[in-house]
Amino acid sequence: MRRKCFIVLFCLFAPMLHAMDSKMEKRYLALTKEIRCVVCQGQSIADSSAPLAKDLRKKIRQQMLDNKSDKKIKNYLASRYGEFILLRPRINKQTLLLWSFPFLCFMFLGLFLYRIVLRR
Repeated sequence: MRRKCFIVLFCLFAPMLHAMDSKMEKRYLALTKEIRCVVCQGQSIADSSAPLAKDLRKKIRQQMLDNKSDKKIKNYLASRYGEFILLRPRINKQTLLLWSFPFLCFMFLGLFLYRIVLRR
């Protein structure tokens, strides 16, 4: 009787466990694609085969199992390795020029083209 109950319960809850696991796997893949490999510097840790990238992937998985949010995981990595580890840097005092540079270039290009049109 116990065995039958166990089998029935397992059959009922197995799809839910798989769904939770696939959500966590998607979150894990998305997060590892946002973290830069410190050794390779041009790749995310999801794409890198460097030993340090493997260690970082293990740390991220462990923190996810500890129910830490993506923001807390990124903060931990940024505090340990610097903002450079994030492939999409956050907006703060140090990165304000980086984020505003495309807009500034577009404005100066517009002014330059405007002056050329006025001369003609």
